[in-house]
Amino acid sequence: MASQAFYLLVSIIVLLSAIVVSGSGSVGINYGRVANNLPSPEKVVELLKSQGINKVKLYDTDATVLTALADSGITVVVALPNELLSSTAADQSFADNWVEANITKFYPKTKIEAIAVGNEVFVDPANTTKYLVPAMKNIHASLVKSKLDSAIKISSPIAFSALKTSYPSSAGSFKPELIEPVIKPMLDFLKQTGSYLMVNAYPFFAYSANSDQISLDYALFKDNPGVVDSGNGLKYYSLLEAQIDAVFAAMSAIQYDDVKMVVTETGWPSMGDEDEIGASESNAASYNGNLVRKVLTGSGTPLRPQDPLNVYLFALFNENQKPGPTSERNYGLFYPNEQKVYNIPLTKEEAKTGESTPVNSNRSQVPVAGEVSKAKVGQTWCVANGKADEKKLQAALDYACGEGKADCSPIQPGATCYNPNTLEAHASYAFNSYYQKNTRATGTCEFGGAAYVVSQRPTYGNCEFPTGH
Repeated sequence: MASQAFYLLVSIIVLLSAIVVSGSGSVGINYGRVANNLPSPEKVVELLKSQGINKVKLYDTDATVLTALADSGITVVVALPNELLSSTAADQSFADNWVEANITKFYPKTKIEAIAVGNEVFVDPANTTKYLVPAMKNIHASLVKSKLDSAIKISSPIAFSALKTSYPSSAGSFKPELIEPVIKPMLDFLKQTGSYLMVNAYPFFAYSANSDQISLDYALFKDNPGVVDSGNGLKYYSLLEAQIDAVFAAMSAIQYDDVKMVVTETGWPSMGDEDEIGASESNAASYNGNLVRKVLTGSGTPLRPQDPLNVYLFALFNENQKPGPTSERNYGLFYPNEQKVYNIPLTKEEAKTGESTPVNSNRSQVPVAGEVSKAKVGQTWCVANGKADEKKLQAALDYACGEGKADCSPIQPGATCYNPNTLEAHASYAFNSYYQKNTRATGTCEFGGAAYVVSQRPTYGNCEFPTGH
């Protein structure tokens, strides 16, 4: 009887362990700051807390941001930028000084949980790949000296393009030229230090380039017939899961089956250029919303069902100074004035019920129900940043109506757009007139950070905002 009871107890413990392992994953967000119109870090921390977001990833170790995150309860992934890789790899004292100035100075009040050493280094035009693993090792040695190596993990986000083959997932393989010089040494380091592989994966890119072959529903986690992997018979219902398992397969192919993975960037743009197929607000809402529901209420991938998915959405804000196509400036979940670009669940409770935090009722740039459908694909408008300094707004308004030659007659007393008689409303009309007059060219909706682009027609009272021709 004692023996039977013992085995029963062991069985229960094993079962409970399996339940814990197969629990839901986590959702964090990337806080990029390539913009000139974002809220202060203190306001950003309040925004994160109000939305139930308790994990954030940065692209540097900005002191004002790390100070604002202190005692917030939000865990943080910080980054050592690519341009510091060669110095960090070559000089242990440089690594020691960097850790002292950027990590130990803030930890533990700021809950730094990991350091991303570099970002997508393999595609860095500065050719910094050879410095990556030595830099990771030197930063780790610095953490050991500070007795922080068990609390703070080290990894490096790789782009999905590090794979030579990703379809079918079971045939996933790394580019041969990367395997011996950097992939294997990095995976060895991750195993030895108990860390995990960071991967940036964007189904949007694959869909946009192959929309004639890839189902949009499959890319957006919507109901679809699924895709059977011809190599192992597993069935996939989402492109992201297939991409993740392709990376797992690539690791397995070189005998690294036991390294965990975190998706450190994934997202979908709410706006794009005409040739960026699939970039739209509705698709972005579907992708990110369905992904959050999958992560917080579901299991792992078909290949690793017991491993919870842990992801960081890209990104917190639309960043108006990012170079490249229009999509690059429109991955944000929030506008710079802290209002949502679209509604999605961000917490487990919201994911279960399908509800989201209600949009602020005075979000003036959001159209009322039904108006969204009137906007043609690619149409954009320019509105005032309500968080901007009043003097800056007034100066920008004066410029738009003066030298800028915007049509400001509708916001004069008694005219159609005079009401509401607020600086933000008048500035928005003037900024948009200037923006449309200049054919919505890049840089014509900035006004020194006092304005930004939206993809839904703004509404202020009964005022109708014009579009370009």
